[in-house]
Amino acid sequence: MAELQLRGINKSFGAVTVIHDVDLDIGDGEFVVFVGPSGCGKSTLLRTISGLEEPSSGQVLIGGEDVTDFDPSERGVAMVFQSYALYPHMTVEQNLGFGLRMGGMPADQVAQRVASAAGTLELTELLQRKPRQLSGGQRQRVAIGRAIVRQPKAFLFDEPLSNLDAELRVQMRIEIAKLHQQLGATMVYVTHDQVEAMTLADRIVVLRAGKIEQQGTPIELYDDPDNLFVAGFIGSPRMNFLGGTVTGSNDRGVTVSLTAFDAPELQVRCRGKGVSVGQTVSVGIRPEHFTEARPEGGALTATAQVVEQLGGVSYVYAVGRDGETKVTIQQKGHARIATGTPISVGIELDAALAFDAHGLRL
Repeated sequence: MAELQLRGINKSFGAVTVIHDVDLDIGDGEFVVFVGPSGCGKSTLLRTISGLEEPSSGQVLIGGEDVTDFDPSERGVAMVFQSYALYPHMTVEQNLGFGLRMGGMPADQVAQRVASAAGTLELTELLQRKPRQLSGGQRQRVAIGRAIVRQPKAFLFDEPLSNLDAELRVQMRIEIAKLHQQLGATMVYVTHDQVEAMTLADRIVVLRAGKIEQQGTPIELYDDPDNLFVAGFIGSPRMNFLGGTVTGSNDRGVTVSLTAFDAPELQVRCRGKGVSVGQTVSVGIRPEHFTEARPEGGALTATAQVVEQLGGVSYVYAVGRDGETKVTIQQKGHARIATGTPISVGIELDAALAFDAHGLRL
């Protein structure tokens, strides 16, 4: 296994630059997830690490060695794609060992590596089946097994679960997490699904328009986002953003009056000073940070539009008095609220965040 380092990576296709001066260190044995919306450059960055794309400038180092000019086969990494790309006429056993056989490895060593990978991925009973006899999850395990038998320095995953249905995605997330624990391997994983990022990563790298917006552990990004984009991207359902005006400040943060809701002034925590009275801000509140309304203040009144009953929790989708500003409220259990009726909830004030007009955390 080995650490990965990116130094000043830029990538352009003609006049269009898709990766902008990216610097990143990935530790030995770390599981790092690149996440972001479509077109943000996450797959391009992964392909640059693998050697499938050549950077316009910058360096790629694996295990301290500059591999920028190396062919993909010389870098000691293994890539798992969205497509399984299995040979349909070969058995699982033959698919797993194909790359090793083509590389000239002795048959007994190939058999040993295939057996070991099959045991790790619970494929032993399926070794004599053809791909058409496998489920989608089993096919993806075979694709991962092809990477494992190579014993690479690092594993690179490019949206490997996108072709699976919802239940299989959950199952495969668990299996990939267990695989990382067993192998202790360096893994870089690309996804647009922030739930996958939150559940798999040691560290998440959030990308937008070819730049790193923020990186950190899943909980760090969830609790302490640097800007409105990260706050809205990490978390499902997404964070609510409510427009307001600063009415004062104190040692705990600022007080804000919400524009579109019947609510008293809210106390919102801030990172630093320099916030002025009258400044327009966005207040970020996650759906689970609403509570029962309290007489001492911090309550918010909105009109319910749709209620989703999920059993253990319910989500109330409501609007403010302007009829346009939307808010999602999570409630425990069954929320028996009729459409068009007002709902009054409290707010965990320590959990509310403030963002300026440019989307940066205050």
